[in-house]
Amino acid sequence: MSPRTIDDNKLKALLKQALLELLEEKNELLFNALTEVVEEIGLVKAIKEGQTSPIVDEARVFEALERES
Repeated sequence: MSPRTIDDNKLKALLKQALLELLEEKNELLFNALTEVVEEIGLVKAIKEGQTSPIVDEARVFEALERES
């Protein structure tokens, strides 16, 4: 079997069609995947912020949580 080639325009059209079908047929799956990505980005930002902020006593953290609940 010989290798196949595809021109850039045909590949672009096929990718667009596949994305449109995904959006139409599997929008919940795509939404869940994007939600996960956003949550991961938020977690990374929180970790980076935590690495540069001063250390706080555990008791103060629990006091703040108790006040908020």
